[in-house]
Amino acid sequence: MSEYVTKEMLEEARKMDLLTYLKNYEPYELVKVSGDTYTTKKHDSVRINNGLWHRFSTNIGGKSAIDYLIKVEGYTLPQAVKRVLNKSEISPPRYIKQESKSKEKHIILPKKASTNEQVVDYLMNRGIDESIINYCIINNLIYQEETTNNVVFLGYDDNKNIKYAGLRSTNSERFMKEAKGSSKEFSFRIVNNKINTIHLFESSIDLLSYATLLKEKGYNWKENNMIALSGVYQTQKEISESKLPITIENFLKKNNNIEEIILHFDNDNAGRNATKAFLFLLGEKYKVRDIPAPIGKDYNDYLCYTLGLKNKEEIEKYKQFLIAESER
Repeated sequence: MSEYVTKEMLEEARKMDLLTYLKNYEPYELVKVSGDTYTTKKHDSVRINNGLWHRFSTNIGGKSAIDYLIKVEGYTLPQAVKRVLNKSEISPPRYIKQESKSKEKHIILPKKASTNEQVVDYLMNRGIDESIINYCIINNLIYQEETTNNVVFLGYDDNKNIKYAGLRSTNSERFMKEAKGSSKEFSFRIVNNKINTIHLFESSIDLLSYATLLKEKGYNWKENNMIALSGVYQTQKEISESKLPITIENFLKKNNNIEEIILHFDNDNAGRNATKAFLFLLGEKYKVRDIPAPIGKDYNDYLCYTLGLKNKEEIEKYKQFLIAESER
């Protein structure tokens, strides 16, 4: 069979996007991740959304089915073109309608209080350095909610628009939630795009605790990439079937300079399982290190211990309580 394809054949084949191709001719390969986003059974680092596809393990992407067949499946250009055209000739495809513009979430922010006094007191009682708290307030990364005095942790998109707001109680109640319309893709973070290492945490409190520990040791805490996942990362029963949170997927896609990823997840079952999943999913492309808190369940426990705000017995007792709660 001739390997030659005409310009007209190439143009015709390029009209078919990957999602249309897979839904029509290889539906068994499609795996829904969330909403309108898909991956494939064979290549789980691939994400397909709104007419485009991207493979995060190799940082390549495209739109058409033939791009995918060539760059991921290893076909030659003539082989990819003829495969698409032959299938469409035998069974004309039903094209998948793509949104011209993705639906944007509109976040509903809690009203700001006239003061941040209770937030400052709460965070300082958790051991967070006052200058770090003030930095976050001045840069509109945190504030106090008017009606409840909750602390609100903010996250921004690349255009400095607020896209995420996580709320946490500043009293004895264990209360955590996200503002309506929040997108975890833009969770609370402090970043320095010149740095090729990223530190990952489960919570914003742990991130600020780690920043405080850096400051206590004389380091410039602002010269780091630190991102909170805004909650426990839920792995699949089989680690190999787990997917990266969109927060990290998109950050790595936009920051090709990242070489090292340091995991600071909790010392409970959920945190340890999340660590195993990240090591599996990212270990081939990046240097991934697991550095959990040396003492206690998380880095806030460890900070409180180093500052004398909690003793080891108190930390371990609370840690066991939280582990038991997570296993229910």
